[in-house]
Amino acid sequence: MQLRKVTAVSAAVLALALSATACGGDKKDSGSSGGGTIKIGIKFDQPGLGLKKPDGSYAGFDVDVATYVAKQLGYAPDKIEWVETKSADRENALARGDVKFIAATYSITDERKQKVDFAGPYLLAHQDLLVKTGSDISKGTDLNGRKLCSVTGSTSAQNVQKSIAPQAKLKELSSYSECIAGLQSGAVDAVTTDDSILAGFAAQDQYKGKFKLAGLKLSNENYGVGVKKGDSATVDKINKALEKMVSDGSWQKAVDKNFGPAGYKNEPAPKIGVIVK
Repeated sequence: MQLRKVTAVSAAVLALALSATACGGDKKDSGSSGGGTIKIGIKFDQPGLGLKKPDGSYAGFDVDVATYVAKQLGYAPDKIEWVETKSADRENALARGDVKFIAATYSITDERKQKVDFAGPYLLAHQDLLVKTGSDISKGTDLNGRKLCSVTGSTSAQNVQKSIAPQAKLKELSSYSECIAGLQSGAVDAVTTDDSILAGFAAQDQYKGKFKLAGLKLSNENYGVGVKKGDSATVDKINKALEKMVSDGSWQKAVDKNFGPAGYKNEPAPKIGVIVK
């Protein structure tokens, strides 16, 4: 009788151990290398930067940068879990731990640095305007009285209204794709954000010849990799990865591949930790 009880208890303990092992084997590691996956935040709707393609794959300069960085952190491309992070939710995604880092046209600003830490910068872009071909909008002040579109959570439209065209009529939507559709339909007169983003849209087959960049350098946008506030170890690792990406030529190859078709003239690779005001 006693032997049967011992045997039964042993079997139960063994079953629990096997169950725990099985559960542990499926656990995803979003924070450290050495097995599991890493979650990285990108945009899903920005051609040339971060785009989810119809076949489910991802393409763009931010995607290439993030993939290179992840590899240096110990994660192969098939170990990356891409997470869509819209402009208005980037700080929250990092604070919640939804992602390990974000590479999503994330301009480094003093206000944002209060909430998150940044590695980089890895690209210097400039705020510009996208208008219809043939539009009479050629300078910032031409936006007074016109409808100007940008994305909720972005600072671009506010910059224009505050310092360039105070009478511009702002229209904030949830994505740049919606802004571009509004520009095509005539619902808005111009779209403003970084020239790298606008160039990506203008280069799409369905838009070729329909839009043009105004060619204005309304601001300097230093793209950084966003990391959870206080995670200095990850910031240091990403900075080293970015330096290597520039030195081995991978950075320039990514620029040529993603921006070359749009005729976008990029600035030289920025120095880590140097913010151009």
